[in-house]
Amino acid sequence: MAFNSKHLFQKKSHQQILDRLEENEHSGGSMNKVLTVRDLTALGIAAIVGAGIFSTVGKACFDGGPGVIFLFIITPIVCAFSALCYAEFASRVPISGSAYTYSYVAFGELTAWIIGWALIMEYAIGNVVVAISWSSNLKTLLQNLGMNIPDYLSMSFFEVKSGNTEFMRLTESHGTITPDLTAYHNLWVNAPHLGSIPIILNFPALVITFLITWLAFVGIKESRTGSNLMVAFKLLVVIAVIAIGFFHIKPANWVPFLPNGMGGVMKGVSAVFFAYIGFDAISTTAEECKNPQRDLPKGMMYSLIACTILYILLALVLTGMTKYTNLNTESFLANAFNSIGMYWLGGIIALSAVVATTSVMLVFQLGQPRIWMSMSRDGLLPPAFKRVHPKFKTPSFATIVTGLLVGIPAMIMDSNFVTDLTSIGTLFAFILVCGGILVLNKDKSGPQPKFKVPYINGRFLLPLLFIAIIVIFQYASPGTLSNFFNLNGIAKAENISYSDAFVERIPYFVFLIICSLMLVFSILRKLSLIPVLGVLSCCYLMTQLAVVNWAWFAIWLLIGLAIYFGYGVKHSNLRKLNA
Repeated sequence: MAFNSKHLFQKKSHQQILDRLEENEHSGGSMNKVLTVRDLTALGIAAIVGAGIFSTVGKACFDGGPGVIFLFIITPIVCAFSALCYAEFASRVPISGSAYTYSYVAFGELTAWIIGWALIMEYAIGNVVVAISWSSNLKTLLQNLGMNIPDYLSMSFFEVKSGNTEFMRLTESHGTITPDLTAYHNLWVNAPHLGSIPIILNFPALVITFLITWLAFVGIKESRTGSNLMVAFKLLVVIAVIAIGFFHIKPANWVPFLPNGMGGVMKGVSAVFFAYIGFDAISTTAEECKNPQRDLPKGMMYSLIACTILYILLALVLTGMTKYTNLNTESFLANAFNSIGMYWLGGIIALSAVVATTSVMLVFQLGQPRIWMSMSRDGLLPPAFKRVHPKFKTPSFATIVTGLLVGIPAMIMDSNFVTDLTSIGTLFAFILVCGGILVLNKDKSGPQPKFKVPYINGRFLLPLLFIAIIVIFQYASPGTLSNFFNLNGIAKAENISYSDAFVERIPYFVFLIICSLMLVFSILRKLSLIPVLGVLSCCYLMTQLAVVNWAWFAIWLLIGLAIYFGYGVKHSNLRKLNA
């Protein structure tokens, strides 16, 4: 079949999706429809609460101080814009695949492949972070029980290597060396060696990944039951932590409230945003919902609202109990209570952290195989990935592959690095979902969804919003806007070269171009304000991530494009259908 570039932008129709659902029902490839609103909300809370409260938020509090609560307000607002767009798509397209399937309908096959490939990175690397955090929490729990796992069997190779490199750099420059860097150096030197390479592997992260993969393999009903029980337990603990911690707040710890300014607050974008990406995983379970068009939108919004309230309260309590500078540890929550002598509660928190991160891993391990499955059904991946187990009714081969892709890297990867990569992939997915709603708003041919993003005309509101933001910036931080393009000043202030200063500003330049385009199109075409704000807010959060993450993300996309043009283009079902 001759290649035609038009095939790259072919879109799925709503009828083709409905036909696929019916075909799956008749062929025995359908999934068990058991999930309700309560289950979906619990799955969302399972991912959102555990991924942040017990793993990444300590670093965000360290960077932003008590003022990090502003980030906990900004981030869920951004997620809410995207969640509303997800909800409309879920109502239009009640099939597994999340943003991948939605992009197939709105933009066509090439864009769908790109977003599917980005989602694979989101779920796989995201679970690497959580697996590493689970291992750290298990270690804290065992230490409270008087047991220890050797460091060289419970820490990740590249995390220790990075710490040792920083130790050596500071030693040579006579800089200040923190205790954790000393510990990394000692482990690097004293661990068992294979030749010149130290043997440092995070085996607990590997073990939990394989156990969770097994649970995801044996069925959605079993996974749902396990997730609901874990969510109930950790919510009780989090509420107890907030209630007890409230009585140990020292207002002096809230001063200064913004020790590093808003710049310090925004440094926590990847950590806090990582905590909120769980609602995305809900959309991958569409085929296992009893009523996806009604229940998915509710499940997403309920979980976002509940978790935002918990995060804000916990951040205030945590930064009030102890100085924000003490929170830059993986077991920060248990350590905060240990620091005030409440070791019994520290032990319970450590147990809850193990349970919470287990539930997060379960949600993510449910999500990724269903992305593989959807891409395989479309012919873009080998047929093995769409195989549904005859007994358990789960994507069997895809689930096993997911376990391997998470478990092995979790033994060696640095969690800080992969957290940023997860966030940039997720933000990219959110941008395309919000953009997809703008595209579909013009299409009146398909069936009308049961849920639609409320239409607010952005022709006048968006320009007014831009003006208000510029005025606020100029008033709150005089000179910020005028100094933005002063690359020489930036280079001198940050002690970097002019070219490095320019490279650091590239994401901002891209953001300004996108803002200008959105402003013009909103005025000319009366674009809906909510999806436009979803696109722009996600783009802005992407500018807060280091340029190196953009580079790695680009490399990941290039690898994906090589696979698509090497395999997907030739085997695409849609291409064959329309040939």
